[in-house]
Amino acid sequence: MQETRLDTARIRAARRMIDPIFLDTPLYRCQALEPGLECTVSIKLETANPVRSFKGRGTELVASLLADEGSGAAVCASAGNLGQALAWSGHGRGLDVTVVASRFAPVAKLDRIRALGARLELVDGDFDMARERAAAIARHDGIRLVEDSLDIETCEGAATIGLELVDALADTAAPFDTVLIALGGGAMATGVGHVLKALAPGVEVICVQPLGAPAMTHSWHQRRVITTDSTDTIADGVAGRCPIPAVLDDLLLVADDAVLVREASIIAGMRMLLDHAGLVVEPSAALGVAAILEDRDRFAGRHVVTIVCGSNVDVDAYHRWIGVAPIHGV
Repeated sequence: MQETRLDTARIRAARRMIDPIFLDTPLYRCQALEPGLECTVSIKLETANPVRSFKGRGTELVASLLADEGSGAAVCASAGNLGQALAWSGHGRGLDVTVVASRFAPVAKLDRIRALGARLELVDGDFDMARERAAAIARHDGIRLVEDSLDIETCEGAATIGLELVDALADTAAPFDTVLIALGGGAMATGVGHVLKALAPGVEVICVQPLGAPAMTHSWHQRRVITTDSTDTIADGVAGRCPIPAVLDDLLLVADDAVLVREASIIAGMRMLLDHAGLVVEPSAALGVAAILEDRDRFAGRHVVTIVCGSNVDVDAYHRWIGVAPIHGV
């Protein structure tokens, strides 16, 4: 492979540093989804852990290294899931964690960050404004700024999902040929993509982002950083405006495609995951199903893995979305 920030040996070593509670998440074929999606579908379930998202894999690495260095505090910006994960990992290692988030983030995510013992500061803006404030706190207080996707630990922690997928390829009689990955800042996409391209290069890596938050997808297609002035999507976990150049460089090496999906498709995907898989998921976790719904012909006859990456959702909002979702997709 061309030069990248990620290292497969470090990713293998990460497995030994991450609390096993975040590892070896379920991967199973969900046949109930297949008639509506017209392809073979397997789910990689990254919600079955204490923070209900994949983010704990990366924060376990960050917190372990900080504890080893004797660092006592860290700050991060978060749309909700990273903050919960850093709070959980930091609490177990005696770290003082501050999380900066938008006051418009889902209340359930903000409440959970507080419950996990982190100090929470809210800003009157979006995630990128929270990122600026977190950087200012880090400079003022002289503490570690944890930047999702830029910090290589967050990418290589997420990359352990890829190792588990590769292990599954060797153990199944019906191997998958495509993996659909939610694309936000890029930690999961670059991490999982790196492992698959290094160890299972025949698997197609497709990143999925909402039409209302397209910055990283546009950047991937144009091979340069494209920023947007705003975002407009219910998938708050992937709603960034300003891609990180180094992360884009990594993504360009491993993604085979990056696609955008409509809000109606995201909601329909959430409804399908509830009706046919019994899963309550946040919008970002339904992006893979949304991509299949919008292009069934592309995936017909294939075996697709979709990574269900988070289930931290505001219950009232979820009921509103699901109540208007078409039962059989879009």
